[in-house]
Amino acid sequence: MKDLIEEAQRAGCRLASACGELGVSLRTYQRWQLEDGMEDRRKNASRPVPANRLSDEEREQVLAVVNSAEFASLPPSQIVPTLIDRNIYLASESSFYRIMREAAQQRHRGRARKPKARPISSHCATGPRQLWSWDITWLPTRVKGKYLYWYMVLDVYSRKIVGHEVHEVEAAALGARLMRKASLAEGLAGRELVLHSDNGSAMKGATMLATLEKLGIVPSFSRPRVSNDNPYAESLFKTCKYRPEYPSRPFTNVEEARTWTTEFVRWYNNVHKHSGLKFVTPAQRHSGTDDAVLRQRERVYAEAKARRPERWSGSTRNWEAVKEVWLNPERSGIENFRQAA
Repeated sequence: MKDLIEEAQRAGCRLASACGELGVSLRTYQRWQLEDGMEDRRKNASRPVPANRLSDEEREQVLAVVNSAEFASLPPSQIVPTLIDRNIYLASESSFYRIMREAAQQRHRGRARKPKARPISSHCATGPRQLWSWDITWLPTRVKGKYLYWYMVLDVYSRKIVGHEVHEVEAAALGARLMRKASLAEGLAGRELVLHSDNGSAMKGATMLATLEKLGIVPSFSRPRVSNDNPYAESLFKTCKYRPEYPSRPFTNVEEARTWTTEFVRWYNNVHKHSGLKFVTPAQRHSGTDDAVLRQRERVYAEAKARRPERWSGSTRNWEAVKEVWLNPERSGIENFRQAA
């Protein structure tokens, strides 16, 4: 083909036209002019078989071995060393995997089920009564080694504590009773709700799960060995135990603990201005009155800027309410989570 193109060119034909007659691009002909340019580099070109490539017979032998009764339940990482111990070398471990993959046999081997990827417990709330988080924390007593248990249910969107109780034991039945009370108090009948928690025995007990199913609540659990999958509940417990009013001495009895936690919940829901909610209270956020509060703050700032504009180099403070709150967001929701945290 190269000689024909050159012959046509000597006869007066344009080089591009001569190449086009033979279905060869001008760039290909120019590459042929190079010292090593005669190699056919087209994707569909016929190429010599590499010297190190396994033959069809060798590939069939590999498949026969992996499908034999002795090795049918073993992966190549176990098969190859076993054959080597018998002074038998058929192919490398990677070649075994490649041949099995090409033969559509690269799958979980053996009787055990294939490990399932646990989904990330990622949820987004755009209003109250959509996503709750609950947890149990220990409260110390005067008796060394004895603790009380504070059960707490939190609305992730508004951060309002919608249910709480203090008990002397940790049990799924007590958690189930608390959920029934919170469901009635918040009027959850017919609403879709996700309840997130860690993997404690009280959270995954049969009584608790049966109660959630009866109430129409979808349970969600933290991933194994991940300590920060329930951040809102853990953050609230820290706020509680770092309050100046938190008792400096352990609680005397369960009644004293119940009295203190009830007062804390009243303060937290109705007085505490939450930094993650643009400094409105959880009760205001939960009831929807936070929009009016934030609009009032915007008006005050706008009037202050109108009186003394030289004190502002740019726009005033952003008092826009957070519209979405994420729990354990995936990467696409990271920014929303940072704004809401």
